[in-house]
Amino acid sequence: MLDAPVRVLRKLGAGVVDRIWRLGFAARFLVAVLMYSGTALRRFQLTVREIYFTGVLSLIIIVVSGLFVGMVLGLQGYDTLQRYGSSEALGVLVSLSLVRELGPVVSGLLFASRAGSAITAEIGLMKTTEQLSAMEMMAVNPIARVVAPRFWAGVISMPLLAALFSALGVFGGYLVGVVLIGVDNGSFWSQMQSAVDFRQDILNGVIKSVVFGAAVSWIAVFEGYDAVPTAEGVSGATTRTVVTSSLAILALDFVLTAFMFRGV
Repeated sequence: MLDAPVRVLRKLGAGVVDRIWRLGFAARFLVAVLMYSGTALRRFQLTVREIYFTGVLSLIIIVVSGLFVGMVLGLQGYDTLQRYGSSEALGVLVSLSLVRELGPVVSGLLFASRAGSAITAEIGLMKTTEQLSAMEMMAVNPIARVVAPRFWAGVISMPLLAALFSALGVFGGYLVGVVLIGVDNGSFWSQMQSAVDFRQDILNGVIKSVVFGAAVSWIAVFEGYDAVPTAEGVSGATTRTVVTSSLAILALDFVLTAFMFRGV
């Protein structure tokens, strides 16, 4: 009668131990990436090439998504604000929503879906075809040559993509609020400029985007490097990258927001 509960407890314990082991291995992997980052940064052309792959090739989805998110905010915000006679504050609502939250979070989720999954699949495929093992045979450290440039490319690209997302979002809100609906142009921009604080709003949004970029890049390179060298293993690693990165972004957003605005 006790066999079934014992099996359940054993399975649960094995799962917990496996997750803790993977977390420790991921932490050691991050330390190794940081240790070999000097080699990657000295050959900065490797990082520049990966910035193009992770950042420039993600511009389309970031720009289009930011524009439409800003347009939706303009519509929804105007509908709410006009009920209280505050439609001139539409610029404040759109800009603060984007700079503080939606810009870093949504661009981070898009970055994880597009660039993070691509990084994992690329490294996993290199492991499957034994390219990483071949580098080790030629005395080339694959972490310094393959992993570190992709990690730093994600850290550098993510804040820039988040800034573009927020800028296009504000422009989308302007198109809907001022051009289509007819909100006063001067009120839209002047109230936005007076309400948005550089340190409290813009700088905190940049910090969030940097943290999100580091988290997504860390998860992506680790899952690719740790993937089982089969087609099914690479597919599972890519899926884990998107799911884990999305959850990590949302959890980190709550933690960072709690620290940043606890004194407000």
